[in-house]
Amino acid sequence: MLGRLILILLQIVVAWFLAPIIAKYVPVAGVFGLFVFAIICAIIVFLVGVLAAQVLRDVGQPGSATLTWCLILALVAAAIATWGPSLVPQIGRVPDRALVLAGAILGYLVKK
Repeated sequence: MLGRLILILLQIVVAWFLAPIIAKYVPVAGVFGLFVFAIICAIIVFLVGVLAAQVLRDVGQPGSATLTWCLILALVAAAIATWGPSLVPQIGRVPDRALVLAGAILGYLVKK
């Protein structure tokens, strides 16, 4: 249990600081920048999970389905952050990148 908590915190910290650095090198303009950011976040969360599985004891090795869920939920969160505030104004209070990162982390935690 402690290993999974450390993994989640490590994923949040690494993706929060590394994803904007990588995203600024990808030239995408307009609304689709957040979707590219979602893909980058999902890949970083997955790779941190793969590396942490080698080091931490209680953490299992993620599979390709984990990467798929990370991508799907991060892209859904990006869509909600992009088009959701027009439907539910309270969504606009949460930073877009935090919502996308939360989607990627939840996608990583989804089990079969």
